[in-house]
Formats: sequence, structure tokens, C-alpha cells
Amino acid sequence: MSIRDSVIAALREAADPARAPQQQAYMKSDMPYFGVGVPHCRRIAGAVFRTHPLPDARAWEAAILDLWRNAAHREERYAAVELLLFKRYSRWLEPARVPLIEELVVTGAWWDYVDAIASRGVGTMLAAHPRPTRAVLRAWAKDDNIWKRRTAILAQLKSKCATDTRLLTDAIRPSIGDPEFFLRKGIGWALREYSKTDPAWVLAFVKAHPELSDLSRREALKHIAQTAPPRN
Repeated sequence: MSIRDSVIAALREAADPARAPQQQAYMKSDMPYFGVGVPHCRRIAGAVFRTHPLPDARAWEAAILDLWRNAAHREERYAAVELLLFKRYSRWLEPARVPLIEELVVTGAWWDYVDAIASRGVGTMLAAHPRPTRAVLRAWAKDDNIWKRRTAILAQLKSKCATDTRLLTDAIRPSIGDPEFFLRKGIGWALREYSKTDPAWVLAFVKAHPELSDLSRREALKHIAQTAPPRN
């Protein structure tokens, strides 16, 4: 039985038809749900992946795309993302996977997929392969696709003291004036997370960029006790 078939069988067994419409409505999804919560879906996917080891990066990528492209329920795509992020295969998150990640980001086009891919997937690739990944993220930060731009903004969400502030700045600046909610929220979230490591840098960034939206600014300063600097 393939990974996809095993995932579907396990999801069907765990399905809650009463919950499924609520999940679909909350996520504004055209794709239906089985009715499996995300934490349970991750556990199911992990159990399947552990019992179906993959021999190489080509098989791993093929399994991800099989789950993603042939999904009939949203949890199947969650499983595809989990396979991308599965720790056993993290060594295969390298620049050669950029076309794969781009497909998931562009065709997924919603925060429940993109945020995990950005922070856990692209973030891992950035740590292991900084130079080529930085180049990709700088290009994506200026892309017309908002989800590629959000990916660039959120890629260092878990980097803490390893955050490249020049890259973070380059990822944020092209979207500062964009009215798109998911970009403004993403900017604020990225700055808020980094404020836990270096609040002074975030305060200075906010002060130097009065054009930040109220949403981005409010999110950025949420964990900083100091009174926010006045807007110009």
C-alpha cells in the first residue's frame, strides 16, 4: 500500500463527519475535510511515515506530490506538508527542492499550508544552505504572488538568535505598503517573534519605518513593554 493510500485509510478511520463542515467553513476551503483535527492529522501522518520509509529524495518528493496533487480532502494536503517537514528527511530540504516548495506555496495559497512550509520547511533549508536560500527569499519577497512574499517574511520565524536581520529587512520592505491582510499580519508576526530575542532591534525597525500598517506595528510591539515610539 502506498503512503497516500495508507494516509487516506487512517484518516477515514479517524473521520468525524459532524466536525468536517465546521472545519471547512472556518478555513473557507473549497476542498472538503474528513473531520480530523490538525494535531491528530499530524500524528496519523507521522505514524504512516515511520512505517513506510522512503529510500531517497526522489521517492520522498514523489510521495509528497502524490498526496498533494491527488488530494480529495484537505487533511491529505496537511499530510503532504508533514511529509515535507518530516525530521527523518530534513537533509533533503535543499535548494533542489525549491520548485517543489514553490508549487505547494502557490497552489496551496492559504495560511494553513504556507505558514508551516515557511517557518519549518524553508527555515530549515535556510539554516542548512544559507547563501542560495537567501537569494531565493529575496526574489520571493518581491514576487507578485502574496504567498511567496509571506513565505519570505516568515522563513526566519523560528530562527531566534540566528536571525539574519538584513534578510528579514529585505523580506519585509517590499510588502510594507501593501494593503493585503496576510502580508501585514505576516510582517507583524515576524517582528513580534524576533522581538523575543532582540526587542531593541525591533523597536528601532518600527521607528525607522513609520509606513508600517497599524496591524503590523501593533503585532510587532505586542511583547515589548516599552511604549511604542510615536508615528510621524
